[in-house]
Amino acid sequence: MLKDRPTKLVPPVLAKMAAWSACLILVGVVAYSFALAIARLSFVALPVAIALLLTALLFPLTSSLRQTGMRPIYATWLTMLTALAVLGGTGWLIGARATDEFPNLVQQVQATSREVQNWLITGPLHLQQAQLARYVDEIATMINAQRTAITGTVLSAGAVAVEVLASLVLMLFVTFFLLKDGDRIWGWFLKGFGAMAPRVDRAGRVAWTTLSHYVQGTVAVAAVHGLVMGIVLAGMGVPLWAPLAVLIFFASFIPIVGIFFAGTVATLVTLGAKGIVYALIFVGILLVEQQLENHVLQPLIVGRVLNFHPLAIVIVLAVGGILGGIAGAAVAVPVAAVIYRALPELRNEPPALPPAPPSEPPGEAGSGSPAPSEPSGASGASVPARSDELGRSDEPGRPGRPERSQGAEADTATE
Repeated sequence: MLKDRPTKLVPPVLAKMAAWSACLILVGVVAYSFALAIARLSFVALPVAIALLLTALLFPLTSSLRQTGMRPIYATWLTMLTALAVLGGTGWLIGARATDEFPNLVQQVQATSREVQNWLITGPLHLQQAQLARYVDEIATMINAQRTAITGTVLSAGAVAVEVLASLVLMLFVTFFLLKDGDRIWGWFLKGFGAMAPRVDRAGRVAWTTLSHYVQGTVAVAAVHGLVMGIVLAGMGVPLWAPLAVLIFFASFIPIVGIFFAGTVATLVTLGAKGIVYALIFVGILLVEQQLENHVLQPLIVGRVLNFHPLAIVIVLAVGGILGGIAGAAVAVPVAAVIYRALPELRNEPPALPPAPPSEPPGEAGSGSPAPSEPSGASGASVPARSDELGRSDEPGRPGRPERSQGAEADTATE
C-alpha cells in the first residue's frame, strides 16, 4: 500500500504529460548536440551533403553506362568528366558574354541615370540640382565610411578561397567514390546495425529514392525557370542576360528566398539598362512564371515526392538558414524530406514472408508405393548433431562418428 500512494498522488494525465515532456527534452538535447556537431564540422559536412546531392543527380548516367557493360571505374570517370565539361563550358560561355557586354551595361546605366536625373528635375517632383548633388555626396560619404569594412572583407577573401578550394576537392572525391562504390559502402554501413539492418536498409533505400527524385525534379524545374527568364531578358535586350539566367537557375534550388534574390538582381539590372518600363514588364513576367512554377511544375515534378505544406517549407528554410546560412537553407528541404520519408520505415515491422507450400507425404511420390525412410540429413537439410556423437570418431584423433562397443555390435547382429 505504501508503494502505491506516491503514484496515486499524480493524476494519470499529468504522468503521461511528464513522460512525454521528458522524451521531448531528451530528443531536443540530442538534436541540439547533433546540430552543434554539424556546425562544428561544417567544413566536412557541407561538401559531403553537396556530394550526396550531386551523386543523386549523376547516378542515373553512371547506372546507364554500367548497364551497357562498362566497368564501374570507367563509368564513374566518364560521368565525372561529362559533368565537369558541362560546368566548365557553361562557365566559359558566361564569362565571355559578361566580358563583351559589361561595357555596354555601364553605358546604358549612365544613360538611364541621366534620364532619371532629368525627370527628377523637370518632372512632378521639381527637385533642385543642388538637392541631387547633396544626395549623391551623401551616398559617396556612406561608401567611404564603409571602405575599411570592405577592405577587411577583401583581405579575408583569400582565406575563404583556400577553404572553398579544399571543400571543392573533398566534394569531388566523395562524389567519385559514391558513384563508384556506393553499394559497397552502403553494405559496409549496414553491418554495424546487427538485427536492425533490414529496417535501416529499407529506410535508406526510401531516403535515397526521395533524394534522387527531389534533386532531379528540382534541376528540371530550375532549368525551365532559368531558360524562360533568360529568353525574356534576351528578348528585351538586357545586357548580361546569360549570367542572370544562370543566377536564376542556381537560385531556384533555394525555395522562395532564392528566386526573390535573383529576381531582385535581374530587376535592378533591367532597370539600370532599359528603364522603369522594361523593369516593370520583367517583374510582371517573373511573377506570372513563378506562379505557374509553384502551381504546375512543382506539384507535378517535386510535390509528389515531398508532400510538404508551404508552411512546413518556410519553417524548414528558416531553421536551415539560421543554422547554416545560405548553404543550410539550400539543403534544409531535402534533408527534411529524407527524414520525413525514412522515419516510418524505421518504425514499421518488416513485411511477413509468405507461408511455404506444403510438402508431399512420403508415400505419394513416384508409383504410389511407400518410399523408404531416409535419414533427415540425406536430403541436404542441416540436422543438429546429438550430444553423444560429438568428439568421437572411427579414426583416432579425428572428430566424427562415435566408436561403437562390442556389446553394441552384438546387439545389432542379434537384431
